[in-house]
Amino acid sequence: MCHTTITTNAPMGPRYAEILSPEALDFIATLHRQLAGERADLLQARHARQEAIAAGADLGFLAETAAVRDDPHWRVAGPGPGLEDRRVEITGPTDRKMTINALNSGARVWLADHEDANTPTFANMVEGQLNLRDAIRREISYTSPDGKEYTLGETTPTIVFRPRGWHLASRHLMHVDEHGNRFACSASMVDAGLYLFHNAKELIARGSGPYLYLPKIEGHREARLWDHLFTLAEQELGLEHGTIRATVLIETLPAAFEMEEILYELRDHCAGLNAGRWDYIFSIIKTYRERGDEHVLPDRAQITMTVPFMRAYTELLVSTCHRRGAQAIGGMSAFIPNRRDPEATEKALAQVAADKRREASDGFDGSWVAHPGLVAVAQAEFDAVLGDRPNQLDRQRSEVSVTAADLLDTTVPGGRITLAGVRANVSAALRYLESWLRGVGAAGIDNLMEDVATAEISRSQLWQWIRTGATTSEGIPVTRELVAQMLAETMSTVERPDGELFDQAAALLAEACLEEAYPSFVTLPGCTRYLTDRVPVAA
Repeated sequence: MCHTTITTNAPMGPRYAEILSPEALDFIATLHRQLAGERADLLQARHARQEAIAAGADLGFLAETAAVRDDPHWRVAGPGPGLEDRRVEITGPTDRKMTINALNSGARVWLADHEDANTPTFANMVEGQLNLRDAIRREISYTSPDGKEYTLGETTPTIVFRPRGWHLASRHLMHVDEHGNRFACSASMVDAGLYLFHNAKELIARGSGPYLYLPKIEGHREARLWDHLFTLAEQELGLEHGTIRATVLIETLPAAFEMEEILYELRDHCAGLNAGRWDYIFSIIKTYRERGDEHVLPDRAQITMTVPFMRAYTELLVSTCHRRGAQAIGGMSAFIPNRRDPEATEKALAQVAADKRREASDGFDGSWVAHPGLVAVAQAEFDAVLGDRPNQLDRQRSEVSVTAADLLDTTVPGGRITLAGVRANVSAALRYLESWLRGVGAAGIDNLMEDVATAEISRSQLWQWIRTGATTSEGIPVTRELVAQMLAETMSTVERPDGELFDQAAALLAEACLEEAYPSFVTLPGCTRYLTDRVPVAA
């Protein structure tokens, strides 16, 4: 019999052994033993598809899965207990204070994030699991340095946990195969495995269930791997098949062409799909980055949810979901209130209200906010459409017809690349990456709540503008020299209480946008080279 063991490759902190217990590590080892090979094959398939697109192939709806799309009879499992009404979901990382604030926010759902809003330091990931374990059992409290007490209110949202994506490794945990070979664990298997092992039965006992958001999926075969993980986890933990429910983020361009197939692969475990708008924009740039100026986008601020290709994407998502009995969850408007700036707060509330009004009118069953102060604003817009109904799954949107050309036509009417836009990308990416290196993955920047997607869009646009010889509306070519100069100027103006981290952030940004090689995710070199508690992976 083959044996896989998991070893910890980082210093243990207080209570870490509660999460990284021998039994929990054995459970993760089982997941790796059964599924690691399939994951490796799928990551290789990503590279092969990207190479084909760079060589001139285009994405499209798959001929080999037409029967799935054409079959009108199948449906997904739908929402589990506590997920029927998702009109407002609050997102955020799992540090102790943020956990309590999210659970006291008044939202219907909390997206507990171990992905783009959470820097994957060993401390963040293990302590986040501890905080979730304590919160689910209502054993959580927090006292701030100034003595303020934080405790849970009587009513709390349903928790949906977001693990890291298939592409990431958890470099602080190693799986050792029967031959003694050591590999960094799959971050997805670690995050989902620990959450399910420690909390699935407790959640069920409390009238809810083990629910997850699945990020960065690029196609139905990757959804199938998640379904395999869920089925295996249910068998190992003694859960009824279909107990685990997942909501898939459609935040990559390839996945937009396989929405129905993704639902089908996960049909026994699926609650719905989410329109992950910011990563979707990043994916468009990344996927077609080497195709000349065919898909060059204008300033980041000009790519709104009302431009034609983004409308096509969201209309397709709602109609696909409701045809299959799945919930359609909208994305996050990044505007946040600022108590020191009433004008900025008024603008944020108006922007969020307009965004959620559009989503509710389009048929979405709920949407995201990033700040407790926005829950009431978003809920008012969904209340106006839903009334007492928990969702609008009965709204089929049969009039929607979206073609491959609609998804791939990235024209932005009136769109321009401006010097201010170039500078804004440099500034936002630099400041976000510095925050990420400090261990803070959700950062308020210029009255917007930003996560990794902001850095990804910004650095990818810079890379693409340089490679395609783009020229700004002022007639200035976007060159390496121009971007390097703007980076140096930004470095000279930012407040730098910890200069070393800004130096690291600048080096990471320069690598991600000025070099010939394009990192598929900025977090990959970020994790391996710059996180302060990183541990090298053994050869």
